[in-house]
Amino acid sequence: MSQHTASSSQPRGSIPRLQAESIPFLSYGFRPFFLGAALWACIAMVLWLGLLSGSWTLATGYGVIAWHAHELLFGYVAAVMTGFLLTAIPNWTGRLPLQGGPLLALFMLWLAGRAAMLATNEVGTAAAVIIDCAYLVTLTAVIAREIVAGRNWRNLRVVVLVAVTALANIVFQAEVLIYSTPAYGLRLAIAAIVGLIMVVGGRITPSFTSNWLTRHRSEKRPAPLGRFDTYSIALATVALVAWIAAPDWYGTAALLLFMAIAQTARLSRWAGARTWREPILFVLHVGYGFVPLGALMLSLSILWPEVVPASGALHAWTTGAMGTMTLAVMTRATLGHTGRDVVSTPTTILIYGAIQVATLARVAAPLLLTIYYQALLVAGIGWLWLTVFFPDLRAGAAGNEADRLTPAPPLLA
Repeated sequence: MSQHTASSSQPRGSIPRLQAESIPFLSYGFRPFFLGAALWACIAMVLWLGLLSGSWTLATGYGVIAWHAHELLFGYVAAVMTGFLLTAIPNWTGRLPLQGGPLLALFMLWLAGRAAMLATNEVGTAAAVIIDCAYLVTLTAVIAREIVAGRNWRNLRVVVLVAVTALANIVFQAEVLIYSTPAYGLRLAIAAIVGLIMVVGGRITPSFTSNWLTRHRSEKRPAPLGRFDTYSIALATVALVAWIAAPDWYGTAALLLFMAIAQTARLSRWAGARTWREPILFVLHVGYGFVPLGALMLSLSILWPEVVPASGALHAWTTGAMGTMTLAVMTRATLGHTGRDVVSTPTTILIYGAIQVATLARVAAPLLLTIYYQALLVAGIGWLWLTVFFPDLRAGAAGNEADRLTPAPPLLA
């Protein structure tokens, strides 16, 4: 039914009903979820620093360390993942994006999870867990429906990785309820998200690089996706499974080392060194670089834990790879999908630098025992620089008449 027909059916003199789909904030997934992710990252980091300093308490029955890990993985990263996938999947399938009421319902479910996890002392840990777990299960169903309906079979692996993330959240929560400490669920979540970075980041990074090099008439091009990429991801999958099951096994150390070598070789094929003049593109290469670096550091942490503590090594993946890649995706997509030029600005360069400082401080913190808290404080402040990107995120969320959804490159279609 056309808008004209719909409006003409209303009684004369009545106020036209506002359609949810007409609200820019609810027109594409990146609008609510990128804004929500950035706000939540800053809020969660302020709360975490206050918990460390003893300025306040929350989620005491849940455990503050478990809460911190959960809210960055299943709160912040999950929101960025949602915003990206709900915006990219229509390009992959040719279907209309999730918008309006259904998008609002999904966003409210994510918000309910964050509120429940903040209020575990009031509502009870078990109730909070049920509310929180509902979100990723629902997201898996939503994107599976879109991929299957669009017969976009090549991207079913993305659905699998999101489903694994949802399973990891359930395992994480079950371990907290039973043992008070997450172990398998934590590693499973990190492995699934690293897997998403290898699959999705391994497609968009060389694609955008190729487009940029073409515009700048460079003869160098990233190597096309091929068997090497497939084999390197398969090797990484074996290494990640071993790490989930046996994080202290010497065999896992060897597999992680092979993963680091293969992923470094994969990254070297994308001509990233030629993009350093364009930070909004170069940062994708930097973010992906933390995938092999994290694997190398975790391998060394198994062999020489007194030299490379596992906590610091793990944050090469969580703060380095996940933090950098999520910021890279949010900044690029927010600009590109709202009709603005995808170029680096002082704001974007500032937050890219801040997340690198945060990563360095967090990775080094376990080795700096005399200033351990100060190092964590520096890492936390690095995340808080996300606030300088809020004007762009608010503009992206509000939308305007010039907004457009940039078509996906052929590689992503």
